[in-house]
Amino acid sequence: MGPSGAAQVGMSKRVVIVGGGTAGWLAALILSRAPGRRVTVVESSRIPTIGVGEGTTAVFRHMLKHLGLDERKFIAETGATVKYGIRHRDWRRKGHSYDGPIDEIAQVAGQGLDLYAVASGRPVGEAHLFRHLMEKRRAPYAEVKGREVAAGPFHFAYHFDQAKAGAWLKSQASGITLVDDVVEGLERDGETGSVKGLRLESGQVLEGDVFLDCTGFRRALIGPMGAEWQSYSDTLPVNRAMPFWIDLKPGEEIDPLTLAWAQGAGWMWKIPTSDRYGCGYVYSDAHTSPDEARAEIETALGHAIEPRNDIRIDAGRLKDAWIGNVIALGLSSSFLEPLEATSIHGTVVQCMWLDRWLDDPKGRDHYNAAVARQVDDFRDFIRLHYVSERNDTPFWRDVAASHPQTLRDRLAAWQTRMPERRDFTTLPGNFPHVQEQLYIPVLDGLGLLNRAAAKEALSRDPKRRATLRKTHEQLTKDYTRAAGKCLPHRAWLSSLTKEMAA
Repeated sequence: MGPSGAAQVGMSKRVVIVGGGTAGWLAALILSRAPGRRVTVVESSRIPTIGVGEGTTAVFRHMLKHLGLDERKFIAETGATVKYGIRHRDWRRKGHSYDGPIDEIAQVAGQGLDLYAVASGRPVGEAHLFRHLMEKRRAPYAEVKGREVAAGPFHFAYHFDQAKAGAWLKSQASGITLVDDVVEGLERDGETGSVKGLRLESGQVLEGDVFLDCTGFRRALIGPMGAEWQSYSDTLPVNRAMPFWIDLKPGEEIDPLTLAWAQGAGWMWKIPTSDRYGCGYVYSDAHTSPDEARAEIETALGHAIEPRNDIRIDAGRLKDAWIGNVIALGLSSSFLEPLEATSIHGTVVQCMWLDRWLDDPKGRDHYNAAVARQVDDFRDFIRLHYVSERNDTPFWRDVAASHPQTLRDRLAAWQTRMPERRDFTTLPGNFPHVQEQLYIPVLDGLGLLNRAAAKEALSRDPKRRATLRKTHEQLTKDYTRAAGKCLPHRAWLSSLTKEMAA
């Protein structure tokens, strides 16, 4: 029996995770909660961890609460900032911006407000609390009679330095064995192909039942298992990334949002932490050179930058993330441009699936199918952002001529009606995923929704339209007022740092 058929049932008592970082320590914290499961992390102190500005989705906050971790300590001790959504600049056309707030107003107002907004010619974010917090650059809390009061019921997300976040998660781990060593090779069963143990540089052989590969692009475990890479280069148009930092000026207010700024041959990200912005230009080297890319960004910003690297991107995923008793997680499993904070979100959800399926006889098949669906859906959502009116550079003209037929078909269907939940496949466990609540702000911002169709839909139910209008006006009024009362973002972050130091 080959490695793809090796048994794993009832054999996950000893879980070995190779590579720490955010993915490795998230997996360790989540998987170690199961009774009788022993988790070991192999992480070398001699391999430097590079700090990268990273954005999350609200699922990371859910995960902190699920694990019983102190959110205020996490923010203060990692230099994290609040994220309410993404500001997309120059994507539809130069000079045009739109916001994608991540609060789901359907939680408090039911379905239909987006439909009403489109029919009325209003931005769909207008009735979102997070849009007003983004604009006013406020924290998610107001101070009322000496105590903090949440502005609303919605979960926000974070920006943070990935190295600091991984180190903090490590500091919260208990009952997990840490081995400071480097993996040199795999000891495999000659009959099944499964991994029996890891040969370490120290000479030790570390045995286990299940091995998680969190070694990033090295894919030190899953690679030798014969993993196949499925490239998305035919769908996603960028293939290089040039990261750099911008210092935060003294006293400068911190935007509680990720900036995604479209450029001549791709786009630039700008992610704030408490002391600097993590930035980068993601671009197509078929349309510009590294030197030209740097010059373009320096012109856009109005100052010089110091690129920390220039990285080739091969966006895609493994055909199977789980082979035999080896499971790839994080960047070992897939890589996409960081346009919608899919990386850590995907890792958290995948850890939850592993916690559920590690000892299931069909767990491997369930997991591989779920991860494939998840990452393919991420790919399709990212490609949507490139449906633009821009034709000012060869890059944008080539992108416009190469949209996948599946995307064209979806856009045609959404010219007759709004996107609905039935248009999307729900993931196992009903975990948060890219569905209509994320698609609609992007479609609206790019001018891809049909106002006439929305008006026609509401005209069939005047009573519902009147109710939605009243609800929309009230929420917009309430959330504008609530955001205005909230604490300034940077001042609130500073207060957490002082609170933890006290």
